Amino acid sequence: MQLKIVISGGPGTGKSTVIDELILRNYECMPEISREITLEAKKNGVDQLFLKKPHLFSQLLLEGRKKQYLEASSKKSEIVFFDRGMPDAHGYMNYLGVDYSDSYIQKGFEFRYSYIFMMPPWEEIYTTDNERYESFEQSLAIYNHLKKTYIDLNYDIIEVPTGSVQKRVNFILNRIKS
Repeated sequence: MQLKIVISGGPGTGKSTVIDELILRNYECMPEISREITLEAKKNGVDQLFLKKPHLFSQLLLEGRKKQYLEASSKKSEIVFFDRGMPDAHGYMNYLGVDYSDSYIQKGFEFRYSYIFMMPPWEEIYTTDNERYESFEQSLAIYNHLKKTYIDLNYDIIEVPTGSVQKRVNFILNRIKS
């Protein structure tokens, strides 16, 4: 049975850095797709699609993450890591206070992951850039919404302690191998 493992958390918590390290260690990883969607929207003249059209942005994320999930299922790898999972889409909608269809929750129950690792907000490493515009306080609020979203979908959350990327990756690998 293939293990599908989500690395989630608020923006700027080190998720992508951990995914990059897992790739260096030859693990199969599915990258975060929100930056691609954001950059594509900017090319089409929509700055901050997430804020201006949250339903469209979230629908694109959900579709992209479902595609990743199905693609991962077709791979021969015993372990596949995901930089965010499908439930992150409606976790962000909860953060914005935007209504969404029940299909988000249904997909959260239908497409299950083996482990959910949450990267807590870590002010020392937090930075903003052209695609990450949230403040540290907003990152903390998003983290709390994401954590609640996964708990509401009956997942056990494993919080990854702060530390070097190597220590964080070792923590994750030790938890899935024990």
